[in-house]
Amino acid sequence: MISGSRSVAVIGGGTVGLSTAYALWREGYDVTLIEEQAEVGRVASFSNGGQLSYRYVSPLAGPGVPLEALSWLGKAGSPISLNLKMDLNQWRWLFSFLSACTRSQSDRHASELLELALASQKQLAQWREEGLDGFLWRRPGKLIIYRNIEKFRKASYALTDSRTQHVLGAEGCIAVEPAFSGLKSSLAGGIFTEDEEVADCHLYCQALLGKMQNSKTFRYMQATAALRPSSSNTDQCEVLVNGRRIDTRHIVLAAGIASRAVAKQLGIDLPLYALRGYSLTLPAIEHATPSVSVTDYDNRVVYARLGDKLRIAAMVDIGLSSTRQQETRLSQLRTLAAQTLPAAGPYDTATPWIGARPATPSSVPIIGRTRWKNLLLNVGHGALGFTLSPGSARRVVELIQTEQ
Repeated sequence: MISGSRSVAVIGGGTVGLSTAYALWREGYDVTLIEEQAEVGRVASFSNGGQLSYRYVSPLAGPGVPLEALSWLGKAGSPISLNLKMDLNQWRWLFSFLSACTRSQSDRHASELLELALASQKQLAQWREEGLDGFLWRRPGKLIIYRNIEKFRKASYALTDSRTQHVLGAEGCIAVEPAFSGLKSSLAGGIFTEDEEVADCHLYCQALLGKMQNSKTFRYMQATAALRPSSSNTDQCEVLVNGRRIDTRHIVLAAGIASRAVAKQLGIDLPLYALRGYSLTLPAIEHATPSVSVTDYDNRVVYARLGDKLRIAAMVDIGLSSTRQQETRLSQLRTLAAQTLPAAGPYDTATPWIGARPATPSSVPIIGRTRWKNLLLNVGHGALGFTLSPGSARRVVELIQTEQ
């Protein structure tokens, strides 16, 4: 049994929970990782877009989003779909989301996300230098293509790093990524960022687990975790695994959207909502599959080559949708991909995936302490969980180290 003053229980075996466990384990902590799924990285981390897009982490809540979202309603293949429900949590989340759509708040949240993203890039680079591998990591650069001239001009004026970000015309975009040559006549231009990365999130989770698995200071438990107030300390809580208490000094909740239900056991109401996303995975075809990471901005579709596979991801669905609606969204994604990159198909045999991404209204994750002195949160990363997880894990380590 792992216990003692340097023991930590991490609840959640996705990219955020595993990154947190790994960061603590590297610092000499005794770590117990608790994941209720049969395998790590099987929920929101399983088949996401694969882009480690550090300089493009703007929040979903922006000053133009409400009106733009209204224009998308009822439109086939729209980037955002809203399914209103008789759900108090959804309405509270939507109200907070709309409140975060002001210019000042959006700019502040974008700055916070950029700081965390660049810290994540630095942390992952250190882990890779130490030997973490096996998750199809590459640094091919990222190309964002624009079809709308006004959106392209606006993006060109808002660059954050002129040393690595380059504004290109339509011909320049095709020179960077010839697989999109069929779009040349419809492109307004693009922005290429040379140091952006791609990797397979599910393999990343497995690689982290593999590094720790045979260590005496790490224990992995495939089990259901619960929290309750401590019977001996009124300002602390306890973690139960399959109904039995385990000894640990610190607890980190990093269980994605499931964190909301777990936190409610202690009276903590987390402002999280599941934003459903979709992806397709198909075999890569030489000369037809892009090598660089590509985002089709107007359609909000991302393309990433992961080894011998092509991952295509898109769409945000707010509100639980029916199986029929989900199949319609996947069909729409296949159509968008076929129109944009026809030679990379066939898309009807691509492997589909649907994932629920745990988002805060501001898109800024919640990383910090709670009123229970031994409980920390690392939740609410939305679609940026893979990108932000190493830096978020580092912040948790610093918070625990500060306490000691």
